[in-house]
Amino acid sequence: MNMWRALAANVALALVLALTTSANADEKASRTVVQELRTEAIAEYPGHELNMITVEYPPGGGSKPHRHNAYVLVYVLEGTLEMKVRGTPVVTVHAGESFVERPDDIHEISRNASQTEKAKFLAVALKTTGQPLSTTAASR
Repeated sequence: MNMWRALAANVALALVLALTTSANADEKASRTVVQELRTEAIAEYPGHELNMITVEYPPGGGSKPHRHNAYVLVYVLEGTLEMKVRGTPVVTVHAGESFVERPDDIHEISRNASQTEKAKFLAVALKTTGQPLSTTAASR
């Protein structure tokens, strides 16, 4: 079972990396960095797991439109993010503030608000075991 959980975590991490973009992808320092911190099965909620990652956007970096099919709590560790879920206005989230996504949300905008400073956040997701953390979504 641990092998399957590790495989699922690696697939989720690969998807997050594939979904991210940056303003200048040719420079190594400008790439988005995703680090998986922990994946934990929840015995009291069979078939579900918690996934914890950090994401660091370079100046001007961000992600393509995506969805998580999960509950996701985002806490900004450094810098400032601009976030938008379909049907809601863009919000600015500063270091020390949080943002929530729900399973049906399409995350249309997730980007670093700064063109000169990096932004880093912690994301904790409650998702179905073995499902990818992120999948692409069409933007409008």
